[in-house]
Amino acid sequence: MRGTLALARSFDRPVRLLLVNQLTINTGFYMLMPYLAGHLSGTLALPAALVGLVLGIRNLGQQGMFLVGGTLADRLGHKPMIVAGCGLRTVAFLLLAVADSLPALVIASALTGFAGALFNPAVRAYLAREAGARKVEAFAVFNAFSQVGILVGPLVGLLLNAVAFRLVCLVAGVMFAALTVAQMRALPGNTTRESGGDGRGVLPAWRGVAGDRPFLLFSLAMAGSYVLNFQVYLGLPLEVRRVTGGELGITLVFAVSAVMTIAGQARLTAWAARRWRPPQAIARGLVVMGLAFVPLALAAPWAGTVAVPSGGVAGMLALVPVLGTAVLLSLATMIIYPFEMATIATFGGRHLVGTYYGLYSTLAGFGIAAGNLLTGWALDLGARAGLPALPWLALALIGLGCAAAVAALDRSGRLAPSPEAVRATA
Repeated sequence: MRGTLALARSFDRPVRLLLVNQLTINTGFYMLMPYLAGHLSGTLALPAALVGLVLGIRNLGQQGMFLVGGTLADRLGHKPMIVAGCGLRTVAFLLLAVADSLPALVIASALTGFAGALFNPAVRAYLAREAGARKVEAFAVFNAFSQVGILVGPLVGLLLNAVAFRLVCLVAGVMFAALTVAQMRALPGNTTRESGGDGRGVLPAWRGVAGDRPFLLFSLAMAGSYVLNFQVYLGLPLEVRRVTGGELGITLVFAVSAVMTIAGQARLTAWAARRWRPPQAIARGLVVMGLAFVPLALAAPWAGTVAVPSGGVAGMLALVPVLGTAVLLSLATMIIYPFEMATIATFGGRHLVGTYYGLYSTLAGFGIAAGNLLTGWALDLGARAGLPALPWLALALIGLGCAAAVAALDRSGRLAPSPEAVRATA
């Protein structure tokens, strides 16, 4: 942790503010969102289909609008979009505190998602531009600060939700309101380094990005990594419940991931940067990500065959394969993320970094949606066919396939930045 803080202090004030900004955003978001489904189905007594609708609209409003948010950041400036997104999320969370009808809940959910689509690409584009040649280091510490929020937010939310869900919404909304005001006053506008896009209209710029074949191939190669990472929300919780019948292991999975990233991200990134070029680091991280599912595949034939209480020594032993997968997934993400984000910034050049981040996030969202359907199908098929290792082996092969694809792009020279791109993003 000391290494992460020392690295954070080594950056200029705008980068440090962006780090605190991301920590606060994640704290407020994860304070509320894990408990929203329970509020909808419990307090408001909505049927499961409507709960899924409300939550799905939030995801669609964010993933589907990332390209718009990124383009607005390129053309109107990064700071205005960050401020607008946080202000909009303030309104959305306060509306969730009082909404008790389906139309109001849908509006609040859609606003929550659109707010994320506004500030997420803008924050990353701003960070990439301000960090200059130190983009990899900046995204490493950015990831660590993000994980602090992911770790702290649910704990705070748990305490507040014990009183009332509305209190969670009010506190989260106040946090975003304070963050909005603080960013308006303290976050420097980097307008001297922005030029409102690349001189083309929106549609020509979108066509240019959509026609960037190396970028699209890289996005396609990386889509599988998001499917694998998402298993901490899908496959791993299902496996925890299957082998222990309890929820404790799910909490441990998230805690392990957050603590590893907070404690080791800065040092691991520095170690990888000394040894590998960015495409090599990404490919090796994808190999680790694929191998992360091997412990579950090896243990699957025996796991869950005997009832194990969720507490005690037996319960902890049953969780060893799941926690092993969580550790390797976290390690892989720590290797990949800083180099991945820096690579996208290089593709975007000086004028279209937000647009590139926006399209990349949208494509990743579609990949997650399709991957979740296939993962669920594989889990069901494995259970019916008596092959419980099947889904985990399939996920391992996806990781190795993604690694091979990135390595092939690297060998072909498609991931080598041009001198003009290097100068533009430095």
